[in-house]
Amino acid sequence: MIAPLLDVRGVRHAALVDARGAVVTAVGEGADLGVVGPGRAVIGSLQAALGQGQWQDLLLDVDGGPLLLTPHGDQILLTAFDDVANLGRVRFAVRRLLGQG
Repeated sequence: MIAPLLDVRGVRHAALVDARGAVVTAVGEGADLGVVGPGRAVIGSLQAALGQGQWQDLLLDVDGGPLLLTPHGDQILLTAFDDVANLGRVRFAVRRLLGQG
């Protein structure tokens, strides 16, 4: 399902992670899935503070490069790519893949 993301210029790896933190599917190598749990916590905290129930995505710019966390039902799609300048291209590909755009 997520293999087409590797065709997007700059994408290094991607993983779909369920609500318990288990990997549903992954492509590419080197995924740091340890960021998904804390990312969920940050998103939950922001949603509570802002009184909003929905979120689109969360961009984290970490030492290994940018990570995009995107909700898909109760799962999160983690997409790692090489440069923040590619964010628009990556977001478009993720939304198209998930049927959101």
